Amino acid sequence: MRSVRVASVPASHVYVRHLADPDGDGVTRMPDPVPADGRTVPGGWWPPLMLEPGWVTEHHHEFDVFHVHFGFDAIEPAQLEDIVAELDDHRIPLVYTVHDLRNPHHDTPGAHEKQLDVLIRGATELITLTPGAAARIHEVWGRSATVVPHPHVVEKEWFDRTRPAEDRFVVGVHAKSLRANMDVLPVVETLSETIGSLPGAILRIDLHDEIFDPGNHWYAPDTGAALTTFADRPGVEVLVHPYFSDDELWRYLSSLTVSVLPYRFGTHSGWLEACHDLGTAVAAPSCGFYGQQQPCAVFEFDEHRFDPDSLDRGIRDLYHRPRPLPRPAWESRLAQRRNIARTHRDLYERALRERGRS
Repeated sequence: MRSVRVASVPASHVYVRHLADPDGDGVTRMPDPVPADGRTVPGGWWPPLMLEPGWVTEHHHEFDVFHVHFGFDAIEPAQLEDIVAELDDHRIPLVYTVHDLRNPHHDTPGAHEKQLDVLIRGATELITLTPGAAARIHEVWGRSATVVPHPHVVEKEWFDRTRPAEDRFVVGVHAKSLRANMDVLPVVETLSETIGSLPGAILRIDLHDEIFDPGNHWYAPDTGAALTTFADRPGVEVLVHPYFSDDELWRYLSSLTVSVLPYRFGTHSGWLEACHDLGTAVAAPSCGFYGQQQPCAVFEFDEHRFDPDSLDRGIRDLYHRPRPLPRPAWESRLAQRRNIARTHRDLYERALRERGRS
């Protein structure tokens, strides 16, 4: 079986790394090119060089398939059209995994919709994570997308670790750096009232410290200050800290009984998958297709409506369930990952046949 060489945008993201079978699957993904000038955006990520003008033409002999996942947030549709044209010139198939139908970092949907128009119409093959997203793609663009579930996020060692003793019912809201799709205040207002009526319940609110740094891209002191005042309420803890490392994040999620996603808009979530891996329940908003990724409590929350009663009911239901809550075994997630890897290999081969390169 020949190896299929994939230029993956990006390659280093945990989702992309876990598309591969650990024992090999005949797919080789190129490493992310690193900018010579070291430029980054907040969080240590750099705009993918593979999406820069001329990169495809210069490197087309090094890969067989071009697979886009993330990283085009700030790229103009015209530049994406040029990339699609370059791929066409060299008969290289474009595979696009539609993670986001609405970009969680954009305040309004217009720019992302234009980017989607280019990538979805120009792709040889499409992938998405849930049936609902596939139905939306077919409805809007008339294209069929292969539904492939999100792979595990945490590594094997964390599946083998015992969760902390379930002697507290801890509801967590991580506001991170208050990205565009987050509307945290109404969510924590409701949660603080709910946990106040549940004996032994705790609400933990986390914030990144960069929102209080005037020189930082994510500077949002007013919302940050409003959230810190919740520490004055009974049963509420507020912690302000730098980005967690992966191990710190997994320990944090493992310490929660429930992680609440305060998103007004969005589509899918790797955070949700990590919670699933670690045995932490999730309360997810009704926007997007979070509820199709993994079993979770879904409350009414989108750009037009918030139903606090639905959030309250979801938390109360989880409070009264026996603990610990169900958690997947490593063996089941590994078997799923191997199947995901085979599906991607088959899809790449099909894309190559469609472009006459098999």
